[in-house]
Amino acid sequence: MRDLYLTLQPILPTLWVVWFFVLFTGIILYVMAPWRKRSYEQLGDIPLRDENPARALRDDPPSGLR
Repeated sequence: MRDLYLTLQPILPTLWVVWFFVLFTGIILYVMAPWRKRSYEQLGDIPLRDENPARALRDDPPSGLR
C-alpha cells in the first residue's frame, strides 16, 4: 500500500488540478446552458412582480402571530 502511495504521490497534485478544472467547466456549462434561460428570467422577474404587500401579509402572517 505504501508503494502505491509513493508511486502516486508525484502525480496527485496534477490529478487534483485536472479534477477541479473538469468540475469547474461542468458547473459553468450547466449554469450557462441555453435551456436554463427561462428559469433565470423567471427568477429575475420576482422583484418586478406587482403584488399587494398588505394582502400578502394578511394571507401569510408571521409565525409568531398565528
